[in-house]
Amino acid sequence: MRVRTRVILSAILAVALLPLFFALSAEAWNRSPAERFATLPAGAINPEGITVDGAGNVYVTTFAVTGSAPGQLLIFASDGKLLRQVSVAGSSRLLLDLAFHPITFSLLVIDFGNAQVLRVDPTTGASSVFVTVGGSAGLNALTFDGAGNVYISDSFQGTIWRTDANGNGLTAWVTDPLLTTTGVPGFGANGLAFNMPANALFVANTGNDTVVRIPVTGGVAGTPAVFVNSINGADGLVIDDDDNIWVAANQADEIVVLDPTGRVIAKLGDFGGIDRQRRPIGLLFPASLVFHGNFLYVTNLSLDLRLFGVTQTVDSQWAAQVTSHTVARIRAKIPHVPGLP
Repeated sequence: MRVRTRVILSAILAVALLPLFFALSAEAWNRSPAERFATLPAGAINPEGITVDGAGNVYVTTFAVTGSAPGQLLIFASDGKLLRQVSVAGSSRLLLDLAFHPITFSLLVIDFGNAQVLRVDPTTGASSVFVTVGGSAGLNALTFDGAGNVYISDSFQGTIWRTDANGNGLTAWVTDPLLTTTGVPGFGANGLAFNMPANALFVANTGNDTVVRIPVTGGVAGTPAVFVNSINGADGLVIDDDDNIWVAANQADEIVVLDPTGRVIAKLGDFGGIDRQRRPIGLLFPASLVFHGNFLYVTNLSLDLRLFGVTQTVDSQWAAQVTSHTVARIRAKIPHVPGLP
């Protein structure tokens, strides 16, 4: 009888503690799960770059580690329906970031394989060279300042290149060891964006798991410094109107949001496995991100780094299972975290 009484009491205690358990659980990160926005057509793999036009159409480039050139540009309507797929003429199969120039409205696409940036006609795929860096450059992401100058991260040479609005006057705006890496994945300087006052450029360093802050005065770069550490595979980076920094952590399968002081205030999304169509559920190797409306759109690169001769990462075996690639989206809302002002 005593044993049975203890069992009953234990059960009653467990039930009584359930509200406390759920209350404590509510204190943790509200991850606002990522949902599938679009599925790439058959044969289109490894979506990487992403941008949005004024009509809400979503533009995606592919970093196809296998297959043949040229690279692919896909345009989706705001409901995720594929509007168009075009081949980018004269490009390699390895396309990365893309964005519409804020003044000329040209669509600029980074051709990683040829170490150049292309102007691309999003209707036909016709292209012309915007700027060529060449050599051992690993061009990765781009952004703009208020004057329309273009800034391009170079993952291999630890450099941020700058041109004017027409691709002229190529200059190594800043070069620094903090923008290089010997880590994994083997990309240094990656996503980049200016803060709202335009007095700093923030740059993700993927292999070092850092965000680097470069002070800016009158368009001149100051000395780079590590702003924050320990974002696992810091990749794409965007900044919202409140100067919060949203970073794709490609090896943690999440979006990390930092306030302007560098304190993490949200961790959004997660990986939920592979579905029956061999698509990632949630986020898998999230690479690039862009805001539009109430959403943050994210490319699931789903890249098996073993294809580059690198020892597997935590996502490699999952990525190898993917045969149907996706773009995800997350509500662009920062959930409340107890303890924040």
